[in-house]
Amino acid sequence: MSEVVAGITIPDTELVASATKLVRDAADETLFNHSRRVFLWGSLKAAARGLDVDPELAYVGGLFHDLGLTSRYATKTRRFELDGAEAARTFLLEHGRSEEDARNVWLAIALHTTPEIPSYLAPETAVVTLGVETDVLGIDLHEITDAQRAEVVAAHPRPDFKNRILKAFYEGMADRPDTTFGTMNDDVLAHFDPSFQRKDFVEIIQNNAWPE
Repeated sequence: MSEVVAGITIPDTELVASATKLVRDAADETLFNHSRRVFLWGSLKAAARGLDVDPELAYVGGLFHDLGLTSRYATKTRRFELDGAEAARTFLLEHGRSEEDARNVWLAIALHTTPEIPSYLAPETAVVTLGVETDVLGIDLHEITDAQRAEVVAAHPRPDFKNRILKAFYEGMADRPDTTFGTMNDDVLAHFDPSFQRKDFVEIIQNNAWPE
Protein backbone atom coordinates (compact mmCIF):
# COMPACT_ATOMS: atom_id res chain seq x y z
CA MET A 1 0.00 0.00 0.00
CA SER A 2 1.38 3.40 -0.98
CA GLU A 3 2.30 5.89 1.72
CA VAL A 4 0.56 9.27 1.46
CA VAL A 5 1.86 12.39 3.22
CA ALA A 6 0.06 15.74 2.90
CA GLY A 7 -1.76 14.42 -0.15
CA ILE A 8 1.46 13.37 -1.91
CA THR A 9 1.72 9.67 -2.74
CA ILE A 10 5.11 8.05 -2.36
CA PRO A 11 5.11 5.45 -5.14
CA ASP A 12 4.95 1.85 -3.95
CA THR A 13 7.52 0.56 -6.42
CA GLU A 14 10.70 -1.46 -6.27
CA LEU A 15 12.69 1.53 -7.54
CA VAL A 16 11.41 3.78 -4.75
CA ALA A 17 11.98 1.11 -2.10
CA SER A 18 15.54 0.61 -3.34
CA ALA A 19 16.20 4.36 -3.35
CA THR A 20 14.88 4.66 0.19
CA LYS A 21 17.09 1.84 1.43
CA LEU A 22 20.18 3.20 -0.30
CA VAL A 23 19.81 6.67 1.21
CA ARG A 24 18.82 5.34 4.66
CA ASP A 25 21.99 3.24 4.69
CA ALA A 26 24.22 6.13 3.62
CA ALA A 27 22.75 9.19 5.37
CA ASP A 28 22.00 10.14 8.96
CA GLU A 29 18.51 11.06 10.17
CA THR A 30 19.00 14.77 9.45
CA LEU A 31 19.85 14.22 5.78
CA PHE A 32 17.34 11.43 5.28
CA ASN A 33 14.41 13.40 6.71
CA HIS A 34 15.52 16.52 4.85
CA SER A 35 15.66 14.59 1.57
CA ARG A 36 12.19 13.14 2.02
CA ARG A 37 10.82 16.58 2.85
CA VAL A 38 12.45 17.96 -0.30
CA PHE A 39 10.49 15.42 -2.34
CA LEU A 40 7.26 16.28 -0.53
CA TRP A 41 7.63 20.08 -0.64
CA GLY A 42 8.75 19.95 -4.26
CA SER A 43 5.82 17.74 -5.22
CA LEU A 44 3.34 20.03 -3.47
CA LYS A 45 4.71 23.10 -5.22
CA ALA A 46 4.97 21.35 -8.58
CA ALA A 47 1.32 20.30 -8.32
CA ALA A 48 0.29 23.86 -7.46
CA ARG A 49 2.14 25.11 -10.53
CA GLY A 50 0.54 22.52 -12.78
CA LEU A 51 3.79 20.68 -13.50
CA ASP A 52 3.42 17.09 -14.66
CA VAL A 53 6.23 15.36 -12.77
CA ASP A 54 7.16 11.69 -12.86
CA PRO A 55 6.91 10.78 -9.14
CA GLU A 56 9.65 8.13 -9.24
CA LEU A 57 12.11 10.57 -10.79
CA ALA A 58 11.11 13.31 -8.37
CA TYR A 59 11.63 10.89 -5.50
CA VAL A 60 15.12 9.86 -6.60
CA GLY A 61 16.03 13.50 -7.21
CA GLY A 62 14.88 14.49 -3.74
CA LEU A 63 16.40 11.49 -1.98
CA PHE A 64 19.78 11.62 -3.72
CA HIS A 65 20.31 15.39 -3.86
CA ASP A 66 22.57 15.55 -0.77
CA LEU A 67 24.06 12.07 -1.09
CA GLY A 68 27.37 13.67 -2.02
CA LEU A 69 27.66 14.98 1.54
CA THR A 70 27.83 11.45 2.94
CA SER A 71 31.10 9.63 3.50
CA ARG A 72 29.96 6.75 1.32
CA TYR A 73 29.42 8.85 -1.81
CA ALA A 74 31.65 11.91 -1.33
CA THR A 75 34.69 12.40 -3.52
CA LYS A 76 37.61 14.70 -2.84
CA THR A 77 37.83 16.40 -6.21
CA ARG A 78 34.39 17.57 -7.32
CA ARG A 79 31.34 19.43 -6.03
CA PHE A 80 29.13 17.41 -3.72
CA GLU A 81 26.21 18.08 -6.05
CA LEU A 82 27.98 16.13 -8.79
CA ASP A 83 28.61 13.18 -6.48
CA GLY A 84 24.89 12.85 -5.81
CA ALA A 85 24.02 13.44 -9.46
CA GLU A 86 26.34 10.67 -10.63
CA ALA A 87 24.97 8.25 -8.03
CA ALA A 88 21.39 9.01 -9.10
CA ARG A 89 22.16 8.59 -12.79
CA THR A 90 23.80 5.21 -12.21
CA PHE A 91 20.95 4.11 -9.97
CA LEU A 92 18.25 5.03 -12.48
CA LEU A 93 19.98 3.38 -15.42
CA GLU A 94 20.48 0.22 -13.36
CA HIS A 95 16.73 0.26 -12.63
CA GLY A 96 15.75 0.47 -16.27
CA ARG A 97 15.00 4.15 -16.64
CA SER A 98 15.97 5.90 -19.86
CA GLU A 99 19.03 8.02 -20.53
CA GLU A 100 16.76 11.08 -20.76
CA ASP A 101 15.19 10.33 -17.37
CA ALA A 102 18.60 9.81 -15.80
CA ARG A 103 19.92 13.00 -17.36
CA ASN A 104 17.01 15.10 -16.08
CA VAL A 105 17.56 13.84 -12.55
CA TRP A 106 21.31 14.34 -12.93
CA LEU A 107 20.60 17.97 -13.81
CA ALA A 108 18.15 18.31 -10.92
CA ILE A 109 20.81 17.34 -8.41
CA ALA A 110 23.79 19.00 -10.09
CA LEU A 111 21.92 22.33 -10.28
CA HIS A 112 20.01 22.30 -7.00
CA THR A 113 22.27 24.98 -5.51
CA THR A 114 22.11 27.10 -8.68
CA PRO A 115 19.19 29.55 -8.41
CA GLU A 116 16.64 30.08 -11.19
CA ILE A 117 18.05 27.85 -13.93
CA PRO A 118 16.26 24.60 -12.89
CA SER A 119 12.86 26.25 -13.19
CA TYR A 120 13.44 26.57 -16.96
CA LEU A 121 14.25 22.89 -17.41
CA ALA A 122 12.21 19.68 -17.28
CA PRO A 123 9.70 19.34 -14.41
CA GLU A 124 11.78 16.50 -12.96
CA THR A 125 14.67 18.94 -12.76
CA ALA A 126 12.69 21.87 -11.38
CA VAL A 127 10.94 19.89 -8.65
CA VAL A 128 14.10 19.24 -6.64
CA THR A 129 15.06 22.90 -6.42
CA LEU A 130 11.49 23.78 -5.42
CA GLY A 131 11.80 21.37 -2.51
CA VAL A 132 15.30 22.41 -1.48
CA GLU A 133 14.46 26.11 -1.51
CA THR A 134 11.44 25.42 0.67
CA ASP A 135 13.17 23.24 3.27
CA VAL A 136 16.53 25.03 3.55
CA LEU A 137 15.78 28.65 2.65
CA GLY A 138 12.08 28.96 3.43
CA ILE A 139 11.41 30.44 0.00
CA ASP A 140 7.69 30.79 -0.74
CA LEU A 141 6.86 28.85 2.41
CA HIS A 142 3.49 30.58 2.39
CA GLU A 143 2.53 28.38 -0.56
CA ILE A 144 2.47 25.37 1.79
CA THR A 145 -0.64 25.34 3.96
CA ASP A 146 -0.37 25.01 7.73
CA ALA A 147 -1.99 21.58 7.53
CA GLN A 148 0.42 20.38 4.84
CA ARG A 149 3.38 21.73 6.76
CA ALA A 150 2.29 20.03 9.96
CA GLU A 151 1.74 16.67 8.25
CA VAL A 152 5.10 16.67 6.47
CA VAL A 153 7.02 17.71 9.58
CA ALA A 154 5.20 15.12 11.67
CA ALA A 155 6.33 12.43 9.23
CA HIS A 156 9.85 13.83 8.90
CA PRO A 157 10.77 16.06 11.86
CA ARG A 158 13.24 18.93 11.65
CA PRO A 159 14.74 19.28 15.16
CA ASP A 160 17.36 22.07 15.22
CA PHE A 161 17.41 21.67 11.45
CA LYS A 162 18.99 25.00 10.54
CA ASN A 163 22.09 24.28 12.61
CA ARG A 164 22.24 20.59 11.72
CA ILE A 165 22.04 21.09 7.97
CA LEU A 166 24.71 23.79 8.08
CA LYS A 167 26.93 21.38 10.00
CA ALA A 168 26.26 18.66 7.42
CA PHE A 169 27.13 21.06 4.60
CA TYR A 170 30.38 22.08 6.28
CA GLU A 171 31.46 18.56 7.15
CA GLY A 172 30.70 17.41 3.62
CA MET A 173 32.79 20.13 1.97
CA ALA A 174 35.55 21.05 4.43
CA ASP A 175 38.11 18.71 2.87
CA ARG A 176 37.44 19.90 -0.71
CA PRO A 177 37.25 23.68 -0.38
CA ASP A 178 38.27 24.39 -3.97
CA THR A 179 35.07 22.76 -5.19
CA THR A 180 32.97 25.52 -3.64
CA PHE A 181 34.28 28.27 -5.93
CA GLY A 182 31.50 30.10 -7.72
CA THR A 183 28.74 28.72 -5.50
CA MET A 184 26.97 29.66 -2.32
CA ASN A 185 28.77 26.76 -0.67
CA ASP A 186 31.79 28.93 0.05
CA ASP A 187 29.56 30.95 2.40
CA VAL A 188 29.29 27.83 4.55
CA LEU A 189 33.06 27.27 4.67
CA ALA A 190 33.70 30.94 5.43
CA HIS A 191 31.18 30.84 8.28
CA PHE A 192 32.69 27.82 10.03
CA ASP A 193 36.38 28.25 9.15
CA PRO A 194 37.90 31.72 9.69
CA SER A 195 41.03 30.61 7.82
CA PHE A 196 39.12 29.79 4.63
CA GLN A 197 40.20 31.98 1.73
CA ARG A 198 37.62 32.53 -0.97
CA LYS A 199 38.83 32.69 -4.55
CA ASP A 200 38.06 36.08 -6.07
CA PHE A 201 36.55 35.91 -9.57
CA VAL A 202 37.77 39.41 -10.44
CA GLU A 203 41.32 38.61 -9.34
CA ILE A 204 41.29 35.40 -11.39
CA ILE A 205 40.41 37.42 -14.48
CA GLN A 206 42.93 40.18 -13.74
CA ASN A 207 45.79 37.80 -12.94
CA ASN A 208 45.26 35.04 -15.50
CA ALA A 209 47.84 34.02 -18.09
CA TRP A 210 46.52 36.18 -20.93
CA PRO A 211 48.88 39.09 -21.70
CA GLU A 212 47.38 42.56 -22.06
